[in-house]
Amino acid sequence: MDLKIILDNILSPPILFFLLGVFAVFVKSNLEIPHALAQFFTLYLLMDIGFKGGHELAVSGFTPGILSILGACIVMAFVVPLYAYFVLRTKFNIENSAAIAATYGSVSAVTFISAKSFLEIIKVPFGEYMGAGMALMESPAIIVGVIMYQYYSVKNNKTTTVDLAEIALAGGKIPDDHTHHTTVNWGHLMNDALFNGSVLLLLGSLLIGYVTGERGWKSFAPFDALSKGILGFYLLDNGIIAARQIRSLQGNVVFLLGFGILMPLFNAIIAILIAKYILNAGMGDALLFTVLCASASYIAVPAAMRLAIPKANPALTVPVALGITFPFNVIVGIPTYYYIILALWK
Repeated sequence: MDLKIILDNILSPPILFFLLGVFAVFVKSNLEIPHALAQFFTLYLLMDIGFKGGHELAVSGFTPGILSILGACIVMAFVVPLYAYFVLRTKFNIENSAAIAATYGSVSAVTFISAKSFLEIIKVPFGEYMGAGMALMESPAIIVGVIMYQYYSVKNNKTTTVDLAEIALAGGKIPDDHTHHTTVNWGHLMNDALFNGSVLLLLGSLLIGYVTGERGWKSFAPFDALSKGILGFYLLDNGIIAARQIRSLQGNVVFLLGFGILMPLFNAIIAILIAKYILNAGMGDALLFTVLCASASYIAVPAAMRLAIPKANPALTVPVALGITFPFNVIVGIPTYYYIILALWK
């Protein structure tokens, strides 16, 4: 393997800011990004990704190649949680297995942005329309996670979820009079899956970028120019959070460490083979598709799982995605996936 690719990625500004955040926690620094600003950085990056993706679709149109890649993104978002669930069931109960599996069927926006930054550094072209693939992969994983929980809870004579509105009113707890065999309110679930704030902003920005086309991009370009600085701040904050979250894994560290590294590697291998032998994608698009399949959500999906599967332990869903898989992908995974793609394509 060409170590220069890995070193170039580690020594890129975004990754160094992430490591700075980890170091700050290690030395017990009071370095902190205010929560409101961290939320703003998230919204900024999602809007930027969505708008650029929409603009790219307006320029290139919905070609068969683009449609096949977007379709493959959706299929992987449905399939990954299915087999991830059965791996997790060897260690965890139904609730936690379904919640964690859903996070691995979804995506990490910042990992995707880091992969784009990596491609820009090594000057490999890619299609901005891949941002549309990211937007389409959030909701299916949430739906599959809840379906797995519903099915196996009933099969094992366990409690199923109740009306999500009732759970919210009860502070996230299942009311005493609904402790056996109640049914999920799919209307609320679909609303959470499709109109979650991050999903809505991403899809809405994508649509706006598509509708406004080149005219809209000219006015939006100055906004996009700030994205690398915003990414640095955001990864700094993620480094701080990841270093803190990893402590909460307690006795599950060994299993989740293996799962948090081997699962993205396995998903990446499948994605690379699909990109090469089915999609016939270029190297840049292949890497972005691979990263989408190999990443895990630590924002939208855990939030939805806390509402849809209130018995799932959030101390497991967020730390494994953010504390293990995210740093593995941005530091080692992205250049490793690219090296494999480079070897196969050339």
